[in-house]
Amino acid sequence: MQASEKILVVDDEEEIRDLMCRLIESADYIPMTAKNGVEALEIAREVKPELVMLDVKMPEKNGWSVLEEIRLDPELSDLPVIMLTALDSSDEVVKGFNLGADDYITKPFEYQVVKARIDAVIRRSRAKASTSEECQEDKERIEIGPLEIDDKRKEVKVYGEKKGLSRKEYELLRLLSSQPGKTFSSEEIISSLWSAESLVNASDVRQFIYLLRKKIEKDTSNPEIVLTERGFGYRVAVPDEEDEWR
Repeated sequence: MQASEKILVVDDEEEIRDLMCRLIESADYIPMTAKNGVEALEIAREVKPELVMLDVKMPEKNGWSVLEEIRLDPELSDLPVIMLTALDSSDEVVKGFNLGADDYITKPFEYQVVKARIDAVIRRSRAKASTSEECQEDKERIEIGPLEIDDKRKEVKVYGEKKGLSRKEYELLRLLSSQPGKTFSSEEIISSLWSAESLVNASDVRQFIYLLRKKIEKDTSNPEIVLTERGFGYRVAVPDEEDEWR
């Protein structure tokens, strides 16, 4: 049975758009195209595709700008986005994920890789939507010591002060806070927040932990909320073990 999910391919190169459309059709999804960022945003708002595959380097409005606009738009903020680029440096990968990308594919494309990434991101999007619908009111607020998370508003406060987190930083903190005191390995974090085929590795997880700590900790060299269990992973401290919480 053919899938009904629509996938929007955004690239200024016609050859790339045609190639991606063929790959998407062969994977049983419905392809749509946009040749620039402005057109992509118009189509996304009108059609509401299930996934956007977004080229980074485009004239007028590049992929980073489009991604930021998607994440800031209340109607599109949860739209899954896979970045398409020839750049595969760790800094570029972290930048993409920190701006809210769901995955990252480098050129040239391999069919099996593209299909696996698309399937994984859409599968995670379905699961997230299902979980969101089942979420009970008492699970929408988390309070751990000075840390407050309002999952309905996607709002984080520490000692009563609101913190502006990126989407991925929020998801990371929300995951760690879901089980205070539990140590999550880098592998568990990656499998929870990214697809199994993602380019993210343990080094990237450390970078995201660092970025998160810069926003929520008093002293990043002596964190009191997000702790490192060396050799094992990361966890959120529970109030009764943190004498520093006051």
